[in-house]
Amino acid sequence: MPANKKYLTHSPWQRFAKISAAFLGSYLVTVSLHLAIAGWFAKANIVITMTYSGFIIWSVLMVVTFLVKNGWKIWGLYLLLTLFFFGIYYFGKTYNPTF
Repeated sequence: MPANKKYLTHSPWQRFAKISAAFLGSYLVTVSLHLAIAGWFAKANIVITMTYSGFIIWSVLMVVTFLVKNGWKIWGLYLLLTLFFFGIYYFGKTYNPTF
């Protein structure tokens, strides 16, 4: 049974934004989250944790991308989250350089 046409994205730019945010944006958020955690805790534990939780978080964020109507808004959200997590990583490396 084919999909109902009223629920599909008509604009090719919106489709591009959603697909690129699903693959690249969700990957950036996942990696920056784990880097932020690694800035405050032992790196060896975070690398082992990322092999499992990274895939789960990445796939959940990919699904969330296609639930949002506007692809550019989800790109903006993913970029803000990435910058936020990189900020946490930066402050973790600045104020806690032992790890």
